Amino acid sequence: MKTVTTPPIHKRRWAGLAVLSASLLLVVMDMTILNVALPAISGELRPDAIQLLWMIDAYSLVLAGLLVTVSALGDRWGRKKLLLTGFSLFGLASVLVLWADSPGDVIAVRALLGVGGAMIMPSTLSMIRILFADPRERATALGIWSAMAAVGGALGPILGGFLVEHFSWHAAFLVNVPVMAVAILAGLWLLPESRNPNPGRWDALGTVLSIVGMVGVVYAIKHFAKDGLTDPTALVTMAVGAAALTWFVVRSLRRPDPLLEVRLFRSGPFTSGVLAALTTSIAMAAMMLLIAQWMQLVMGYTPLETGLRLLPTALGALVLSPLAPALAARIGARTVLAGGLVVAGLGFLVLFAAPLVYGWVALALLLIGAGMGSLAIASAVIMSGAPIEKAGSAAAIEETSYEVGGVLGVAVLGSVAAAIYRTALPYHGADAEAARESIGGALDVAAKLGLPDLAEQAKTAFSDSLAVTGAAGAALMLLAALVTWKLTPRTLDIAGGHH
Repeated sequence: MKTVTTPPIHKRRWAGLAVLSASLLLVVMDMTILNVALPAISGELRPDAIQLLWMIDAYSLVLAGLLVTVSALGDRWGRKKLLLTGFSLFGLASVLVLWADSPGDVIAVRALLGVGGAMIMPSTLSMIRILFADPRERATALGIWSAMAAVGGALGPILGGFLVEHFSWHAAFLVNVPVMAVAILAGLWLLPESRNPNPGRWDALGTVLSIVGMVGVVYAIKHFAKDGLTDPTALVTMAVGAAALTWFVVRSLRRPDPLLEVRLFRSGPFTSGVLAALTTSIAMAAMMLLIAQWMQLVMGYTPLETGLRLLPTALGALVLSPLAPALAARIGARTVLAGGLVVAGLGFLVLFAAPLVYGWVALALLLIGAGMGSLAIASAVIMSGAPIEKAGSAAAIEETSYEVGGVLGVAVLGSVAAAIYRTALPYHGADAEAARESIGGALDVAAKLGLPDLAEQAKTAFSDSLAVTGAAGAALMLLAALVTWKLTPRTLDIAGGHH
C-alpha cells in the first residue's frame, strides 16, 4: 500500500513545503505582532497588569498545553486533516477580533489562536519528515522552514507596526485571514495525508496529565516572575504541574504506544537538538520583548520604525538558515549546532558590554539572528533522531521546547529585567507603585504629574535592565553550547543519518 502513496508526494513536495512554510510564517508573525500592538491595545482597552499578562500569555499557555495531545491526534486522525483544521481555527479567531472590545475578549481570541497554532506548528514539522524521504533534501527543507520562522519573527513587528499605525490594532490580527484561506486551498491540493498505521489505544489519562502538567508549569513560571518565588498560588500550581508531568513521563515510558515518545531522549543528538531549540527560544523571546519596548519607550521610535530596526535579526537568520545544512556537511553538525549558540551568546554579550545605541544593538541583533539561523540544524538533528512513525512525537517535543522556551524567556529573563528596573528606579513620590511596575507606567506617571526627571530615570533604569538581561542571556547560551557539544556525537551526519 505504501508504494502507491509515495510518487505523488515526491512530485509536489517543494510546493507542499511552500504551503507549510507560509503557514508557519504566519503563526510566528502572530507571536511577534502582539509585541508591537500591545501599547495600542492597552491604550484603548485599559487592561490591568494581570489582564495584560494574560493577553500575552493566553496564546502560549493554550499552545503549550495542547501540543502533545494535538500531535498524537494528528498521528492517528491524519496530519493533513489536523493541519487544515488548524488553519480554519486560526482564520476564524482572527476574524473574531473585530468584535473584541474588552481585555477579556482579546484574551479569548488569543486562546483560540493558540488552539489553531497548536494544530499548525507540529503538523508542519512532521509533514516535512514525511514529504522528504531523502535526508539531504530534508535537511535543506528544514533549513528553509527555519528561515521562514525567523522571517516571521522579523516581519511581525514591521507589518504589525504598519497596520497599527495606519488602521487599528484589530488589523494586526485580520492579516491572517486571507493567508489562511489560501493555505487551506493549497493544502487540500498539495499535501499528502499521512498517519501512524498502528497507533495503539488512545491514552485518555495521559492526555489530561500532559495538559494539566504543561499549563501548570508554564502558569507557575509566569507567576513566579510577577509575584516572586514565595507566591503560594504559583507554588501550588508548580507542584501540581510538575507532579502531572512526572506521572505523564513515567506512564509514557511504560506504555508500548505512548501519547508522546519520551524514549526519543535516549538519543544524544535528539536531546542536544531539543536543548538548543529550548535555550535559543528562551533568550530570543525575552530579548525581542525587551528590545521592542526599549526602541519604542526609551528611544521613542514608532511601532513601524521599531519593526524595521529589528530587521538585522531576520537578516542574520535568513542568510544562515539555508546555509546551515551545507555548513554541517563540511564542518560537522556538532560544530554548527554548538557554534550557533556561541554566536548568539556573543550577540547578547554585545548588549551587555557595548553602549546602548542603535548601532551596537543592530550588531547584537545580527549576531543573535545568525546564531538562530544555524539552529536550522537543530530541527534536522531532532528529526534525524526519530523514526518516521514517531515524526509527530519528535515534532511535538521540538515545538514544545520552542514554546516552553518562549514562555520561560519572557517569564524568567523578563522578571530579572523587571526586578533590575524596579531596583534601579529611585522614585518614591506619587503613584510610585505604577511607576515601578513598568517603564510604560513610569512614563504615564511622568506625563500626568509633569515630571521630566522621572521619565529620564525610568529610561535609564530600563536600559540598565536590558544590559544585565543581555549578560544573563549570554551566560545561558554559552552554557547550552557546552552541553550541546558534549551530547552531540562528532560523527553525526544529518544528511545520511547516524554513524
